[in-house]
Amino acid sequence: MDSGAARSAGARRPGGRTARVREKVLEAVGPLLVEYGFDGLTVDAVAARSGVHRATVYRRWRDVGGLLADALDAAGDDGWRPPDTGSLEGDLRALNDEVQEALTEEPSLALAMIAASFRSEEAARSLRRFWDERYARCTVVVDRAVARGELEPPVDARKLVVSSTSPVYHHRVLLHAPSDPELPAEAARAAVLAARAGAFRSPPGAPSGRRAADQAAAEAGPGT
Repeated sequence: MDSGAARSAGARRPGGRTARVREKVLEAVGPLLVEYGFDGLTVDAVAARSGVHRATVYRRWRDVGGLLADALDAAGDDGWRPPDTGSLEGDLRALNDEVQEALTEEPSLALAMIAASFRSEEAARSLRRFWDERYARCTVVVDRAVARGELEPPVDARKLVVSSTSPVYHHRVLLHAPSDPELPAEAARAAVLAARAGAFRSPPGAPSGRRAADQAAAEAGPGT
């Protein structure tokens, strides 16, 4: 998944001057975060970098938590979709490749945002919403695999995708280990083998794939 999507802006895409102000401000948040870290990211610094008056930034975003939350919410408003390689293992490997690239680029905005989420509850909530949306989009990977006859439904798509991507996050975020070029493929292969063995089976009668993601979102309600 494109974890580096936090560069994008415009979650609600307001029109006119409001849109231009928001774009300028959010474009300043990411670079400042990766340059100076959470402690160096201040409203005044964002105002200076963006050229937007500090009173405007304070009035709309209040504090650093509000800035980070809006930047993450904006990141989810993009056209990203999981790749279609023609096989479940290929799709999962391509997703893992994207994750590893986002976590190993220098500087890594994805890593900076993850670290900031531990310092700001607003950012943490927005990051959870970002991941929920990303994993929901990834249910199509499982839907395609079922349609091709690679998996027997019902399959818990989120658990399968999380199982595939988790080793990459663990390797980079928790262990702070150097990039392993073989890991994306290995993790994808392991997840596929587990899925074929029935590791991610949904309970009988439970929805799977896209329907499961839609049902979960409806049950959670807005703003979760």
